[in-house]
Amino acid sequence: MTNLDMELRHLRYFIAVAEELNFSRAATRLHMAQPPLSKQIQDLEEELGVQMFVDRRRRPLELTSAGQTFLEEARLAIAQAEQAVKLAQRVHQGKLGRLTVGFTSSIANSVLPDILRLQRTHMREVQLVWRELATYLQIQALRSNLLDIGFFHLPPEIVDYSDLSFTTILVEPLILVLPETHPLAVLSEIPLKALAEEEFVLPIRQLVPSLADKMYYLCSQAGFIPKVTQEAMLMTTILGLVAGGVGVALLPANAQNLQRKGVIYRNIQGKTETVELVAVWRRHNSSNILHRFLELIKK
Repeated sequence: MTNLDMELRHLRYFIAVAEELNFSRAATRLHMAQPPLSKQIQDLEEELGVQMFVDRRRRPLELTSAGQTFLEEARLAIAQAEQAVKLAQRVHQGKLGRLTVGFTSSIANSVLPDILRLQRTHMREVQLVWRELATYLQIQALRSNLLDIGFFHLPPEIVDYSDLSFTTILVEPLILVLPETHPLAVLSEIPLKALAEEEFVLPIRQLVPSLADKMYYLCSQAGFIPKVTQEAMLMTTILGLVAGGVGVALLPANAQNLQRKGVIYRNIQGKTETVELVAVWRRHNSSNILHRFLELIKK
């Protein structure tokens, strides 16, 4: 046996003898014969060049100063090894670890609080690192292994990425957002064609193409192309522009959770478009933590 060949079992042998101060009792505790145990301790002493016991013929045995020090360190080594095993098992079971999660404002306004409550209840030891990113940046980060999972509105091109999987977690309609002083604010539902001559504030098409395309399609079904006077990235910015009278807006229904002074929310009269909020991850990501998190959010 060399120093590099020393195994945890050698430490356990020594600890048993040092605690029992008797080879016979230590052998019984370890479920082994006494002669092999005595030989293992002798080999350990010879390999380390250290005498662990004052006189091995004396009963009870007595540890030397070096033996007492080795005992304390051996106990620490065993405890650390056992802790490493427990931690590895918890990671394997998806109970401990870290996930990097991308999101857009729509999830923050809708299901994010529910997800956080579930995580704190069922996956408390898993750290979620949240990154607010536009949809296309999330897709890039997912494919580059910089995100474990992303939440955003379903873009049509997602089917072109064979390395990504997704599941729908929320389907919601589009609604109208108007300045509170708008003449149509007195209606509980507004036909979209009534806004054909209005100026619109819409999300930046390059950042959320799926959402913008739905809005343009909905307007075309009502017989007009929206006059876009301003584009913005953040939902809060769009609401601020509407409140200031820059135009009206079409947004996912979760925008109603933002209590913005100066705007009113109205349903679109008749059939309207819906948008899907999805969770997206790398198809071949084998992380048990990820798959446990996915099971949680699907509930």
